Amino acid sequence: MRLPYLLLDIDGVLIPFPNADGSTPATHTRHDVVPAGRSADNPVTVWLDPDHGRQLLDVFRTGLFTPVWCTSWRQDATILIGPLLDLPALPCVDLPRPQITTSHPDGYLWKRDHVDAWLGDAPAVWIDDDFTNLDHAWAAERTAKGTPTLLVQPDPHLGLQPEHLAEITTWVAQLPVARAA
Repeated sequence: MRLPYLLLDIDGVLIPFPNADGSTPATHTRHDVVPAGRSADNPVTVWLDPDHGRQLLDVFRTGLFTPVWCTSWRQDATILIGPLLDLPALPCVDLPRPQITTSHPDGYLWKRDHVDAWLGDAPAVWIDDDFTNLDHAWAAERTAKGTPTLLVQPDPHLGLQPEHLAEITTWVAQLPVARAA
């Protein structure tokens, strides 16, 4: 079995959504970034936890995953977000810019069909804040057919937590590829 991909979203995972009062976690630092196609006089404000970079690097250094961005930030993930967290350049799942008004146009996360095609029969851990029950059923079906798949869903107002990283490390350590290494 080959190494599982670690698919990493940004919004709601590394960049938490503000609470009703507009607050974000005290652990996060404000940054203004200019995504591709946006004017420098109209930056996007993001809040990032500087500890996420170190925590993710610790997981990457296990050698048990192939980390990949899986985000609507697309290549801006590597150009803008990764450097703010001292992360290396990562490949990115090539997601389209769909014309949708909901992230679940078919009852499941809009990225899923693209991710499914991109993964093929590769095992994966996918961290995203926006899964539905249909996404969890998809992951269970992949696993039942012999392609281990774990979905990790942080609270979008808190984002990625150390326990999520512990969960994925424990999960991958039980795969045949980890035991062989």
